[in-house]
Amino acid sequence: MSQIHQLSLLLYSNSRLLVQLIQKELNGLNLTYPQFLVLSVLWEVDGLKVNEIGKLLYLDSGTLTPLLKKLEAMNYVKRQRSETDERTVHIELTYPGKSLQSKAGQVINSLNEKFVDNSESSLTDLNRSLEVLLARINHLKV
Repeated sequence: MSQIHQLSLLLYSNSRLLVQLIQKELNGLNLTYPQFLVLSVLWEVDGLKVNEIGKLLYLDSGTLTPLLKKLEAMNYVKRQRSETDERTVHIELTYPGKSLQSKAGQVINSLNEKFVDNSESSLTDLNRSLEVLLARINHLKV
């Protein structure tokens, strides 16, 4: 098995299992993992355009729009079309959406504690390595 094949298998398997673990915890908040990801982006920077969220999450608008409509129906975000260009939609957190951040943070922090052994450096190193890998993959896509 080639190194890239082994890497892709490990990334795929680990990603699926980690997302399942996170999803199990998010069920108590009535959130799906993709909804959580969208909210996480908005908790970092509120008021983004749909295409900006898509770029950050590597999602197209066809995938993102139903997520945003559902989050709007749940009263976590509001969508506003630009007055100058109707194709542009801004997404802003509502008060309940902002308030959900602390609850979601508690869920993620409880999971984080299960992964951190004696030092956080192993997860930090892994995150850095995966960021480098993501940058390389994006460079190859072009």
